[in-house]
Amino acid sequence: MTISLHTNWRNIPAEAYGCAAALGNFDGVHLGHAHLLRSVFAARPDLPPAVVTFEPHPRELFRPQDPPFRLTLSTERLAALRALGVRHVFQIGFDKTFSELSAEQFVQDVLHNALRLHHVGCGPDFAFGHRRGGNVAFLAERTHQLGMGFTAVQALADQGGPLSSSRIRRLLQDGYPEEAARELGRLWCIRGVVQHGDKRGRLLGFPTANIPLGRHLEPARGVYAVTIRLPDGRTHHGVANIGRRPTINDGQESRLEAHLFDFEGDLYGQELSVSLHALLREEKRFDGLDALKNQIAQDAAQARLVLDVQPTPS
Repeated sequence: MTISLHTNWRNIPAEAYGCAAALGNFDGVHLGHAHLLRSVFAARPDLPPAVVTFEPHPRELFRPQDPPFRLTLSTERLAALRALGVRHVFQIGFDKTFSELSAEQFVQDVLHNALRLHHVGCGPDFAFGHRRGGNVAFLAERTHQLGMGFTAVQALADQGGPLSSSRIRRLLQDGYPEEAARELGRLWCIRGVVQHGDKRGRLLGFPTANIPLGRHLEPARGVYAVTIRLPDGRTHHGVANIGRRPTINDGQESRLEAHLFDFEGDLYGQELSVSLHALLREEKRFDGLDALKNQIAQDAAQARLVLDVQPTPS
C-alpha cells in the first residue's frame, strides 16, 4: 500500500480530503500509537486512514538546549506508519508562527478548513494550540460543532502503566533494547548516512560504517548486536559501537560505528538503518589498540551467537 506525505497544510490535494485522522507526534510509532490508529480508523472504516503530525517535534522547537531525544525521524516514522496501513500523513511544519495558532485556529483553520478531515481522534494527553490551550474535551466539543466525527482513545497500558515514547526512551538509555522492541512492536533503529571516519576500524581488522546519531536519542553507550538494512533492502547482521571511543579518545561527539559481517563494499554516502538487538557490554577504555582489537573480536563472536549467525568459512 502506498502512503502520501503532505508537508504543506495550506495546499492539500483534493484526493486527500475526507480522511479519518489520528493526531499526535508519533515519536517511535510504538504499540500504543498502533492502538490509537486502530481505534480511530475502526470508528470510520469507510474513510481513508490518515495521521496529522508535526516536524520537528514541538519539544525540539521549545527546548533546543535539550539533548537529542527522537526515537524516529521523519523518514523512519513514515515507514512505520505505512506498515500500519496509513494512507495519508499530514506532516505540519512546526515553527514559531504555527506554534502561535490558538487551539480554535488549529481545529477550525487547519483540521477543518485546510485538511478537510471528516473524523479525528487522539489519545488522552493530546494538547494543542498556543500554550497548549486545547485539550481532548475542547477538541470533542469543537469537532461536534463543525460536523466532524471524533474518537477519544484511552492509552494502551500494561502492569507498568501506559505505553509511551518516554518509557521507551528510558529503556534504551538504560541498555534494554529488547524490552524497547517489545513496546515498539519492532526493533529500534537508527537511520543515517554513512560518513568518512578515521579508518581505524579497518586498521583493526573490523571496517565500520560511521553514522552520526544526529537528532536521534543516544541509547546506553556500548557494543550492540545489530542488523543493518541497506538502501536496496538487503540486510546484514553485525556488531556496532555507540559512544565516544574512550580508548582512542578523539574527543568527538557520540557516534554509531557498525561492522557488517561478511560484507565487502563501499557504503559511504548511503543511508543505512541499524537495528539494535541486544547490548553486549558497556563502553569501556582499553590499554592500547591491541587490547581493543582483541575485545572487538570477542564482541563480534558474541554478536554472532546472539544473532545466530555462523562465521563464513575462510
